[in-house]
Amino acid sequence: MSEPRRVVLIMTDTQGANVVGCYGRPEMRTVNIDRLAEEGMRFDRAYTAQPVCGPARAAMFTGTYPHTNGSWGNDMPLGDNVKTIGQRLGDRGVHTAYIGKWHLDATDYFGSGQCPDGWDPAYWFDMRNWLETMSPEERKLSRELDSPEKVHQHGTTEEFTFGHQCSDRAIDFLAKHGGDDFFLVVSYDEPHHPFTCPPPYCDMFVDFDYPLGESASDSLADKPPHIREWAEHAKVPTGRTSLRRPMYFGCNAFVDYEIGRVVQAVDKYAPDALVIFTSDHGTPLLSHGLPTKGPAMFDETTRIPFIVRWPGHTPKGSANPHPVSHIDLVPTILDAFGMESPPFLEGRSMLPALQDPAARPNETIFIEFHRYEVDHDAWGGFQPIRCALDGRFKLVVNLLSTDELYDLESDPQEMTNLIDSPEHPEARDRLHRALLDWMNETRDPFRGPAWERRPWQPKRTLHWGGPTRPRKDDGYERRVLDYMTGLEVEKFLLRDD
Repeated sequence: MSEPRRVVLIMTDTQGANVVGCYGRPEMRTVNIDRLAEEGMRFDRAYTAQPVCGPARAAMFTGTYPHTNGSWGNDMPLGDNVKTIGQRLGDRGVHTAYIGKWHLDATDYFGSGQCPDGWDPAYWFDMRNWLETMSPEERKLSRELDSPEKVHQHGTTEEFTFGHQCSDRAIDFLAKHGGDDFFLVVSYDEPHHPFTCPPPYCDMFVDFDYPLGESASDSLADKPPHIREWAEHAKVPTGRTSLRRPMYFGCNAFVDYEIGRVVQAVDKYAPDALVIFTSDHGTPLLSHGLPTKGPAMFDETTRIPFIVRWPGHTPKGSANPHPVSHIDLVPTILDAFGMESPPFLEGRSMLPALQDPAARPNETIFIEFHRYEVDHDAWGGFQPIRCALDGRFKLVVNLLSTDELYDLESDPQEMTNLIDSPEHPEARDRLHRALLDWMNETRDPFRGPAWERRPWQPKRTLHWGGPTRPRKDDGYERRVLDYMTGLEVEKFLLRDD
């Protein structure tokens, strides 16, 4: 009998690489996350597929981009025919459990409280379930504990928090099912607003000044108009050199403590498990005059921690410098379980890179944005954006605005927009072509000539791939029929006819 296969995915919310110790911020006190990196591999160029909670998670758990799976805004659910990794593994005999924030049922921020297909109902616990354990007064209080004074006033303990209760359930699962083939997701809401954390974490950063980089003083003179308008509306003061956010930074350290509790249980009950740690997206922390995530591709928001520990497979203390994306999570996990990925998935397995830090999974990765959510416009309403990144250069095409190009090697703070630079047409045009090809290959429903017809692009060569191309096999639905023949499709190739 083969050894059981075990994967634990631990994730946070609103935690960019810029608030994690092993990514150059030791003052953040993320000792347990840092230990995972010491015992495994840190990916230094990992990015979300879309810097908004729901769409980011949609990509993570389906292996398809938001423009494919339908969840391109926070309150937009997955398409009915889109399968999650829970369904794909559960249907093949793997015990799948999801504990924590889901944000994919499009009800509200907290979720529906109902376990979706593919996951063990006995362990399902989203934020709605958490709130339903409380009185009305406690529910209101849970959304108001955003200062050390309030935490002390109400005697808030770690046992009250969502994060702690998620950890308790994860530890219980590991204790009872550590010998099974399993896929366990532990999805914390922390350090997302309202940043609730108990002592000593609520007091840990009261006098701490987070040093801001050069981007906090960005004049935005060469940035797209929608970013300038957003920053002006937010009224973020420029020229600051530091930031005080004691509850956010305290909650950031608190969720690290909770992660440590779960990892300790992994070490005890499933020590050979593949452990993956990441976050859905980051937050600007006043960089470029921005208060929060939204229609901007700056690294503070899009670059996330991604750490893998897999005893016997992943070299300890290693770092992979190449670009990777959340879109590759599902194919990688399927590969780890010895299962093939269906052609419908839009990422690729990173398994070779988990074993060799020199391996490069992708030449180029892609990020997108549509809108924050349908029912409010505080972040600029509809702002279709597509981004291509090769590890050094980042091209951002803002369809309704002007575009951006940054050299992350010489300008990591993304201060200088090189979109019209006469010295960088090769990098710009190469990424532009890759972006157009990707939009065509994935049949992006927002694709069209406007993405190609940019002011800085003198050559316009329409190369869209034909009027009809059938959906690729997803492993569940019957093979689609060719429009021209009525017969089952034999190949799924790009067509120029």
